[in-house]
Amino acid sequence: METPLLRDPGTPPSDEILKGVLRGSYSAYEETIKTITGPEYGLIPQWNFYRDGKAWLCKVCYKKKTVFWLSVWEGYFKTAFYFVERHCPGVLDLDIDKSIKEDLKSSKPFGTLFPVRISIRRKEQISDLLKVIEYKKSLK
Repeated sequence: METPLLRDPGTPPSDEILKGVLRGSYSAYEETIKTITGPEYGLIPQWNFYRDGKAWLCKVCYKKKTVFWLSVWEGYFKTAFYFVERHCPGVLDLDIDKSIKEDLKSSKPFGTLFPVRISIRRKEQISDLLKVIEYKKSLK
C-alpha cells in the first residue's frame, strides 16, 4: 500500500522538494496552483504538517470554507473533496471522468461525509478537478 510523501515535520514543502518527488507531474501541480489561486477561483492553499497522518497536507480554502485537501505521492498528487450525502448526486451529474464517479459510488463515508478523490499525473486531468472545485464552491 502506498503512503503519502513529505513525512518530515521539519521540512515544509518547497518548490524544489515538490519538483523532486512529483517529477513528471510537477508541471500539472504548478498549473493547478496557478489556476486555483488566480482571480477566477480565489483559493488559498495552506501547507501544514498533520501529526495524525504523519505527513504534510495542503488544505485549500475559499474564504473560511475548506474546498479540498491535497497530498503528495511518488510521481503524482491526490486531491480529496468531502461532500454530505445530499450533494453526491450533483457530483455524479458533473461532466468528469467516469472513474471519479465510480470511486464516489463505491466509497464508504467518513462519518457523514463522502470522499471524492482525484489523482493527478497529467495536465489534462486538471479540468475534472476544476469542475469539482466549481461545484464545491457553489454549495451552501
